[in-house]
Amino acid sequence: MAQRLIRLTEPQKAAGLFEGWQETLIWSALEGVMGCIWAISEQPKAALCQTGDFLFLADSADEPQTRLLLECWKREKGVFEIITPCDHSCGAMIEEIFGAEAKAGKRCAFHKGGEAFDPEAINRMVQCAPDGVAIAPFDRALYHQALEQPWSRDFVSQFRDADDFLKRGLGFAAVCGGEMVGGASSYTCYSKGIEIQVETRSDWQRRGIASACCAALILECLKRGLYPSWDAANPVSAALAKKLGYREAGLYPVWYRSHE
Repeated sequence: MAQRLIRLTEPQKAAGLFEGWQETLIWSALEGVMGCIWAISEQPKAALCQTGDFLFLADSADEPQTRLLLECWKREKGVFEIITPCDHSCGAMIEEIFGAEAKAGKRCAFHKGGEAFDPEAINRMVQCAPDGVAIAPFDRALYHQALEQPWSRDFVSQFRDADDFLKRGLGFAAVCGGEMVGGASSYTCYSKGIEIQVETRSDWQRRGIASACCAALILECLKRGLYPSWDAANPVSAALAKKLGYREAGLYPVWYRSHE
């Protein structure tokens, strides 16, 4: 009988497999706050954390359950957006199982904690929004506006509805003439913080909007005692993180779903 995926009802059973992995999206799933943990056994020797568009694979390429788990995912779920393995040697296995669907890439990690955030400098970034643009906290109307466009959907997409976002989420939008033109929000959340999602509408980029929205979000997180985690998909995002006070931890390999 073929192995099948099991969604762990007690995510903490897999906590040891993800030990030491500094990823808030994993912490969200282990806490049962957002996302979930998949395995092929209730006493797993390998596991997949699924949170939003991200899959995090633990354990090693030498563990037989790792291959079985990926094969089950391929057979039962089919698609993915981003896979990050704990053991980088699993990359060859990912490419073997998913074939042309998996495209190798890199992301830039940042340290979780120890930043020397300068509230005064960050506040100045908020004040540097372009003329005519207001930086406003997300409310119910902005939640629904974010869902209407593909570029802004991930500001709120991981929350069940507007009530859920307003209860657990956090975000600031750049608004001009009643329209959202950029923003920064909690892509996901966990008990001690959020994972930042930042985006600017294409016709408003390179005007300081991302800096202003992220600065407002970070200040609010500091006020609430929440940690604003950052992970960069590209050099532009990495440069903004450094400008805000984050400390780079280095590049790490990922495999993106190929849409070709």
